[in-house]
Amino acid sequence: MTGVPASTAGGAHAAGGVRGGRRGTPAVRQAGVWNIANILTMIRLLLVPGFVALLLADGGYDPAWRALAWAAFAVAMITDIFDGHLARTYDLVTDFGKIADPIADKAIMGAALICLSWLGELPWWVTAVILGRELGITLLRFWVIRFGVIPASRGGKLKTLAQGTAAGMYVLALTGPLATLRFWVMALAVVLTVATGLDYVRQAVVLRRAGLAAERAARREAAARESTLGEVGPAVPTATASEALVATAASAAGPQGRSAEKPAAAEPAGREQEKGQDATGVRQSGRETRR
Repeated sequence: MTGVPASTAGGAHAAGGVRGGRRGTPAVRQAGVWNIANILTMIRLLLVPGFVALLLADGGYDPAWRALAWAAFAVAMITDIFDGHLARTYDLVTDFGKIADPIADKAIMGAALICLSWLGELPWWVTAVILGRELGITLLRFWVIRFGVIPASRGGKLKTLAQGTAAGMYVLALTGPLATLRFWVMALAVVLTVATGLDYVRQAVVLRRAGLAAERAARREAAARESTLGEVGPAVPTATASEALVATAASAAGPQGRSAEKPAAAEPAGREQEKGQDATGVRQSGRETRR
């Protein structure tokens, strides 16, 4: 029991948000690490070793184990769609999510491609092209990060969808027309991978050139300001200017100015003499009166 009515306490909390806060100012909510978006990302990371174990179980050719591996892969792809949507919609973006989300995406896709190539289901050059592109784009982002961020394009999202669909079809033990269809889906994924990779390179080059041009312009402007200040010269201190004016006035006055200052200094002595004479006269008059 605090002695404060519940309605009053609730109103104060709603108005201030935090103790000492300004009334009427809403409190800023910081997203914690343990939110639904990050939990889905962590689930996707945990699914990677389980997916690899299921895909390679019993030599990697058992349709039942392959079906379970496909289910784990599908869950990972679905969580990849929902965690980003939830983070952006409900303001759940955190530093952990920014780092863990792309790692989880590349981990599950890289595990699928490497395992499929290991089993002989997919040519190694396809795996090398896709993974090389992902690694190159990541390094490219760090190369231009001080100039800006390369946004995800619509082609990049289509590439991710095509890669996920093709890899999922290869995980399943498909035969007949479906096996032929998965070949063409993977071919589309490879084309989109290369095309979007080249587009990212173009954007990175343009962004870097614009950033370097802006830096050069800023340096030129700073150099121009410094040169302008150098031509004007430093300002004369006020004390030095005043002393120069006093010295100039004294030299212009000459000896007359110095002689004019002497009576002013002697004037107090004359006044003292007059005061002494007045006092002597008063004393003499006093004596005559007493007589």
